[in-house]
This record gives sequence, structure tokens and C-alpha cells, in this order.
Amino acid sequence: MPNWQKVAMVMVAGCLISLVGYGVRSSFGLFLSPMTIDQDWSRETFALALALQNLLWGVALPIAGALADRYGPRYVLAGGAAIYALGVWGMAEAESPSLLHLAGGIAVGTGVAFTAFSLALAAMVRVVSPGRRSLVLGVGTAAGSLGQVVFSPVAQGFIGAYGWHTALLLLAAITLVIIPLACALSNTVAASQGLTTDQTLRQALSEARDHRGYILLTAGFFVCGFHVAFVTVHFPAYVQDLGLAPFVGAIAISLIGLFNIIGSFASGVFGQRWSKKYGLAGIYSLRALAILLLLIFPKTELAIYVFASVMGLLWLSTVPLTVGIVEKVFGVRYLATLFGVVFLSHQIGGFLGVWLGGYLYDRIGSYDAIWWAGVAFGVAAAIVHLPINEKPLTRRAAMG
Repeated sequence: MPNWQKVAMVMVAGCLISLVGYGVRSSFGLFLSPMTIDQDWSRETFALALALQNLLWGVALPIAGALADRYGPRYVLAGGAAIYALGVWGMAEAESPSLLHLAGGIAVGTGVAFTAFSLALAAMVRVVSPGRRSLVLGVGTAAGSLGQVVFSPVAQGFIGAYGWHTALLLLAAITLVIIPLACALSNTVAASQGLTTDQTLRQALSEARDHRGYILLTAGFFVCGFHVAFVTVHFPAYVQDLGLAPFVGAIAISLIGLFNIIGSFASGVFGQRWSKKYGLAGIYSLRALAILLLLIFPKTELAIYVFASVMGLLWLSTVPLTVGIVEKVFGVRYLATLFGVVFLSHQIGGFLGVWLGGYLYDRIGSYDAIWWAGVAFGVAAAIVHLPINEKPLTRRAAMG
């Protein structure tokens, strides 16, 4: 097979893995209202399950990344898809909060980590030249966004037509599509395009730990997780609390995904030409402004759609720039692992955003406190990224 066909196959498979994996999990917020009403659970009960999901996703991703960096992504992604599907099936069958937390939190979170789009992105950047990597990161991230566009209305349609239980079973079956797609990816763990092959994983982690910019990048990504996870899980319920129809929330989530395609691709192009850290600072500043305006202006259906569209442009546009900084500074040999560590911070933020959203709503009957925290965190993240040094790291002559 000619090289260009191999590259094309990896690009298509990687994008489809991102689409399915991210698309399915992005629809879970649509199940909050129907599941809690039918099962007589509090919002905190459901929120804790998805908060645990975010946390397990973050904890397991560095492990998945290390396995993919050592053995290749094929078996990691295929095994992850099986765990993912089992967890979603378990969500449908859970009859108690503890079973929901086990299935929807621990199992799905682990499955999502082992099918994460960052693993697909790492496989994709390894088959292209360094000059095209930032663009490829944008394309792969945009594919995940397309999954959100597709799966939000599809999942809402499943819920409306068959009920939430059958809808979850259908989503579980769909996640299994990742298994044959994973087989199409190259399972090579090293290539000839400038990979550092004489550095161990422990040395790479030690090198990153001592890099101030890596620490700041990790801290800033916490805020991204806080924003994204809270909105994904609680925004549909927030919209219904405003007295708007359920489909408004589904359309809003879909709009986030639609505009995220534009934002992710634009972010990849931006990172190829200009400073990635300034791009990230701008994104977090604009997020804070968008949330502030949502709080100030009347909550009409149009306002919800405008907010969703703006947030979509700023949604996963952080990913190409964040991964791009890690790749530029440290190279691609341990990219999946090093980004996995950064992503753990993202998921800790996601855990707090999802759980606190449910906890505070049950206590005070409003999401306003979380929205205001989102404004403050956005400003802080913008400031944190400014001192990051994006220059490629000069390898030490001797690795301790």
C-alpha cells in the first residue's frame, strides 16, 4: 500500500474514533432529567456518577497513554471500547446509586480514557511531517466535535422514541464500532521523524516535572475541564429549569459541537503560525466573558443558542494548542503519556465542575455559583498561560 494511502487510512480511522468516543459521552447530560425523575434520584447522585467518570478518565488516561506509547494504540483502543460499552450498558441497568457510580463512573470513565481522542491524535501526528502536526491536531479534535453534533440530537431522538433505558443500550452498541477502527491504525510505537528513542518514560516524566511551562499548562487545563464538564452535564437541565423545552438543551449541546469544529480547526491553523500560549490565554479570557454575558442578559431561547455557539468556538480549541505545546517542547515519543498527565488536571477540574454543580443545585436550587466560579477560573487560566516557554527543550547530555 502506498504511503499516502496508509496516512489517509490512519487519518480517517483516528477521526472516526474521536467522533464516536467523544460523541457518545457528550450526550450523557441529556439523561440527567429523565433518569433522575424515573429513578427518584437527586441531581447530585447522577452528577457524582459523571464526576467520577471524568476523574477516572483523567486517572486512567496516563496509563492508557503509556501503554499506547510502549505497545501501540491498537489494542489499547479496542480494549477500551469493550469497557466503554460495558459501562454504558451498566448505566442502563443500574437500579441503585452505587451501581450507577460503578458503571457510569468507574467503568465508563476507564473506557473513555482507553478510547480517548488524544490516543488517536498521538497516532495521527506520528504519520505526518512536523510542519503538519498542528493542523492534524486541529482536524482530529474537530472530528470529536462532529461527534457531539451528531450524537446530541441522535441521543435525544432515542430518548424520545424509546426511553432513556433503550437509548443507553443503543449508545453502548455504537461504541463497539471503535474496535474495527482501532485495527486500522498503525501500531508502530516509534518512527524516524525525530523521535527520541534513547529516553525512558521515567526520564521523560522527570524532564516534564522540572519544566515550569509544563506545570503551568497542567494548571491551566484544570479550568478547561471545569468549564467543559459542567456545561456538558448540567446545561440541558439548566435550560429546562429556565422553562424552555428539552430540545433546546439538545440543540444547544449540538451547536457547541458544530461551532467547535470551526474552533478546533481554526485553533490548529492558529497554532501552526502563531504563539500557542497566547492563543490559550485568549480562549480562556473569551470563555469568562461569554459566561459573564450569559449571567447578565435575559435567558431567552436565542440567548441560549448564541451562548452555545460562542462556547463551541472556544470549546475544544484548547486541545490542539495544549497538545501542540507538549509536542513542541518535548517531542512525540511520549506525547500520549505527557498529555495524559496534563489531561488528569483537566479531569480533576471536570470532576469538581460536575459534582459541585449537582451538589450546589440540590442545596441552593441554582447553578449561579458555579457559573460565577467559571468566570473567575477563566480569568485565572488566561493569566497562568502567559509565562509558558514554548521553545523546544534542549536535551541534557546525561539523563539522571
